[in-house]
Amino acid sequence: MTFPSDNIPRSRAVALRDALPPVMARALLALALAVALLAAQIGAALARAAPESFADLAEQVSPAVVNITTATMVSAPTGPQDMFPEGSPFEDFFRDLMPPGPDGEGGPAPRSRRSQALGSGFVISEDGYIVTNNHVIDGADEIKIEFYSGALLDAELVGTDPKTDIALLKVESDEPLPFVSFGDSEAMRVGDWVMAMGNPLGQGFSVSAGIVSARGRALSGTYDDYIQTDAAINRGNSGGPLFNMSGEVIGVNTAILSPNGGSIGIGFAMSSNVVTQVVDQLQEYGETRRGWLGVRIQDVTPDVAEAMGLEEARGALVTDVPEGPAAEAGMEAGDLITSFDGREVEDTRSLVRQVGNTAVGKSVRVVVLRDGKTRTLDVTLARREEAEATAIPASAPADQPAEEEVLGLTLTPMTDELREQLALPGNIDGLVVRGVAEDAEAYEKGLRAGDVITEAGQQKVASVEDLEARIEEAREAGRSSLLLLVNRGGDPRFVAIGVDEAE
Repeated sequence: MTFPSDNIPRSRAVALRDALPPVMARALLALALAVALLAAQIGAALARAAPESFADLAEQVSPAVVNITTATMVSAPTGPQDMFPEGSPFEDFFRDLMPPGPDGEGGPAPRSRRSQALGSGFVISEDGYIVTNNHVIDGADEIKIEFYSGALLDAELVGTDPKTDIALLKVESDEPLPFVSFGDSEAMRVGDWVMAMGNPLGQGFSVSAGIVSARGRALSGTYDDYIQTDAAINRGNSGGPLFNMSGEVIGVNTAILSPNGGSIGIGFAMSSNVVTQVVDQLQEYGETRRGWLGVRIQDVTPDVAEAMGLEEARGALVTDVPEGPAAEAGMEAGDLITSFDGREVEDTRSLVRQVGNTAVGKSVRVVVLRDGKTRTLDVTLARREEAEATAIPASAPADQPAEEEVLGLTLTPMTDELREQLALPGNIDGLVVRGVAEDAEAYEKGLRAGDVITEAGQQKVASVEDLEARIEEAREAGRSSLLLLVNRGGDPRFVAIGVDEAE
């Protein structure tokens, strides 16, 4: 029997033998890479596709989800209203016969009774730390934890953070407890599948599923960063976990938007990236310790940006710098904060969150725009919870000049008498608004009598002549509006007013 190689000269056969392996290796490598890429694409597609069932995931995480029952002692008066309908003629009769109560009126002393509330939570460590909402346990005298297994344990409160509505509890157990881990809420995309677990309406352990409807929602808090979901969330779900498809907690179910008190598919879970920072501080200190910059700020609106000569409306505009870290670093009212600790500042909300998430005592570089030029300030953050207002000394007295009208505003320079009437601190100087024409732009922008214009064009103004000079400068610079710093009751804000109204 002969083989093809038998007909090939030995030298050529050897060369062919030596050449084939690298070619085959490259071909196999290319094939392997193609298969891996295809597998990754298929895996991603399957992850995005609707799961066949949530049963495996629910079974995996259920042991770490808990029901929370709280008890509180409250006072409840007793009297004839407990025995007869309201308005009954017997009500007054029996009240007169009963001994005086603590308030001197007829009726017995208030009696104490126990009020119970239900909520949810989840275990985050085998040694018994449990996360829930602050409003679930707020004011509770007793907190009991019911596990999926049916076990019941007493819990101690470690700490709370009302600003994010997060509370940390601790239970003692003879055995390691099943727990779940936090995931990265920033990795979640609108449309991703999520699963909520908890104790809705006191019915016991329950599972609901849906998708991420929106991200970055703010309800009422300074540090809000909610994930919106259409997974059913009802009363009793508060404090329960919102899972991704890997079984990681990416949110804490907190609130719903509903006209009837039940789920209509608009629920909110505090994002895990906020919760983890709060929990870490509560676990370490029993309280939160947020960074404090020491400034008052406002968003940059398009008209404010135009008045400042900015190309776009972004950053955080400083309206006041009381005594504190920023003042010590040289920050001034009118500075536009564009970067904090190496990260761009989009608006006031992003700055507040960045500062709050930065360690107390850390020295950070803050980039501000002042008079068209950037400056970098080194600021050592203080602790927000300990920040206190500082008294400011009174300024020198001023004379009372006549009123003048500019931009639809009736103005007069500040005097000690006006300052006292308006209950303003002694360092507030400028032009007092005595009246605003209702057809003026200033009225539409919210200026009212009693406001004080302290700056115009980011320069201090002490007289109407100063204001008129700033108006002319804005016109000569080709700007259609002028930026005013307005103080109302000690609270400053910037307002852009069109200079075309001046006559």
